[in-house]
Amino acid sequence: MPTLHFKTSINCANCVRAVTPFLDAEPTVETWRVDTDNPAKILTVEGPNVIPEQVLKAVAQAGFDIEPVA
Repeated sequence: MPTLHFKTSINCANCVRAVTPFLDAEPTVETWRVDTDNPAKILTVEGPNVIPEQVLKAVAQAGFDIEPVA
Protein backbone atom coordinates (compact mmCIF):
# COMPACT_ATOMS: atom_id res chain seq x y z
CA MET A 1 0.00 0.00 0.00
CA PRO A 2 1.44 3.40 -0.93
CA THR A 3 2.60 5.55 1.99
CA LEU A 4 3.02 9.32 1.67
CA HIS A 5 4.70 11.72 4.10
CA PHE A 6 4.03 15.43 4.49
CA LYS A 7 5.51 18.17 6.66
CA THR A 8 2.67 20.05 8.39
CA SER A 9 1.78 22.65 10.98
CA ILE A 10 -0.46 20.15 12.83
CA ASN A 11 1.23 20.40 16.21
CA CYS A 12 -1.12 19.26 18.99
CA ALA A 13 -4.09 17.06 19.85
CA ASN A 14 -6.53 19.91 19.15
CA CYS A 15 -5.00 20.37 15.70
CA VAL A 16 -5.35 16.64 15.02
CA ARG A 17 -9.03 16.87 16.03
CA ALA A 18 -9.50 19.84 13.70
CA VAL A 19 -8.03 18.06 10.67
CA THR A 20 -9.71 14.69 11.37
CA PRO A 21 -13.01 15.35 9.56
CA PHE A 22 -11.16 16.59 6.48
CA LEU A 23 -8.83 13.60 6.19
CA ASP A 24 -11.51 11.09 7.19
CA ALA A 25 -13.73 12.45 4.39
CA GLU A 26 -11.03 11.88 1.77
CA PRO A 27 -12.00 8.57 0.10
CA THR A 28 -8.48 7.75 -1.12
CA VAL A 29 -7.05 7.87 2.43
CA GLU A 30 -7.30 4.57 4.28
CA THR A 31 -5.25 5.46 7.39
CA TRP A 32 -3.37 8.51 8.58
CA ARG A 33 -1.44 9.73 11.60
CA VAL A 34 0.54 12.80 12.65
CA ASP A 35 3.79 12.58 14.58
CA THR A 36 3.41 15.72 16.71
CA ASP A 37 6.64 14.84 18.57
CA ASN A 38 8.64 15.23 15.34
CA PRO A 39 9.79 18.85 14.80
CA ALA A 40 8.47 18.64 11.21
CA LYS A 41 5.03 17.38 12.42
CA ILE A 42 5.04 14.57 9.86
CA LEU A 43 1.69 13.42 8.51
CA THR A 44 1.80 9.85 7.23
CA VAL A 45 -1.01 8.81 4.90
CA GLU A 46 -1.71 5.34 3.52
CA GLY A 47 -4.17 4.08 0.95
CA PRO A 48 -4.14 1.92 -2.16
CA ASN A 49 -5.21 4.85 -4.35
CA VAL A 50 -4.16 7.84 -2.25
CA ILE A 51 -3.83 11.04 -4.30
CA PRO A 52 -1.23 13.47 -2.91
CA GLU A 53 -3.06 16.53 -4.25
CA GLN A 54 -6.24 15.51 -2.39
CA VAL A 55 -4.32 15.19 0.88
CA LEU A 56 -2.73 18.60 0.34
CA LYS A 57 -6.15 20.10 -0.36
CA ALA A 58 -7.85 18.46 2.65
CA VAL A 59 -5.21 19.63 5.14
CA ALA A 60 -5.12 23.14 3.64
CA GLN A 61 -8.92 23.35 3.89
CA ALA A 62 -8.60 22.50 7.58
CA GLY A 63 -6.37 25.56 7.92
CA PHE A 64 -2.94 23.97 8.24
CA ASP A 65 0.27 24.30 6.27
CA ILE A 66 1.36 21.19 4.40
CA GLU A 67 4.11 20.25 1.97
CA PRO A 68 5.34 16.93 0.59
CA VAL A 69 8.45 15.38 2.11
CA ALA A 70 10.96 14.43 -0.57
